[in-house]
Amino acid sequence: MTPPPGTLLTAENLRKSYGPTVALDGAAFSIHPGEVVAVMGPSGSGKSTLLHCLAGIVPPDSGSITYDGRELAGMNDAGRSALRRSEFGFVFQFGQLVPELTCVENVALPLRLNGTSRKEAERSALSWMERLEVDDLKDKRPGEVSGGQGQRVAVARALVTGPRVLFADEPTGALDSLNGERVMELLTDAARSTNAAVVLVTHEARVAAYSDREIVVRDGRSRDMERAI
Repeated sequence: MTPPPGTLLTAENLRKSYGPTVALDGAAFSIHPGEVVAVMGPSGSGKSTLLHCLAGIVPPDSGSITYDGRELAGMNDAGRSALRRSEFGFVFQFGQLVPELTCVENVALPLRLNGTSRKEAERSALSWMERLEVDDLKDKRPGEVSGGQGQRVAVARALVTGPRVLFADEPTGALDSLNGERVMELLTDAARSTNAAVVLVTHEARVAAYSDREIVVRDGRSRDMERAI
């Protein structure tokens, strides 16, 4: 199927099972540049599996995923890995920062893995840390900062490469409501400033409120709430 005009990432009729357990049963998805789409649903509904398929981390059993005119199934592992390093960014529930590195080294890490010099990588990292209001933590290690601060460092790391799509899987799930609100404000403002699309997996209505559109996943099937109105 040809993706709708203007879409950056599109999926159609995705199916994925883990043994006898059906995770996705015909799910569909689309997102435009600069758009924030919340993927909602109860635990076990398939929303995280959908994100992992969209990001090329897990291959679907069937269906199609098209990113910027390219079919992910037609790319080899190296091509998908390169895509995740350069054009996709990721924020996870617990940040997953490298404990042995300082915060600025964590943010700079994706650039260093792509061959950027340490000086240039850390200059870009500090710029993003300033935007996320954590530049004063540059020399601290993850174990020395709060959960909210660490998650902002993780957002800076996800954005430092200038990704076109940011995948955020329950990015405030480990935070209190105040820190969660601030993380979402900074995340969505920063992404929109670069015209990055955001795929936001959450089960919280207050987090989904930061999105432009909601897709509800239930029993492995998706429903676009905007189109359903």
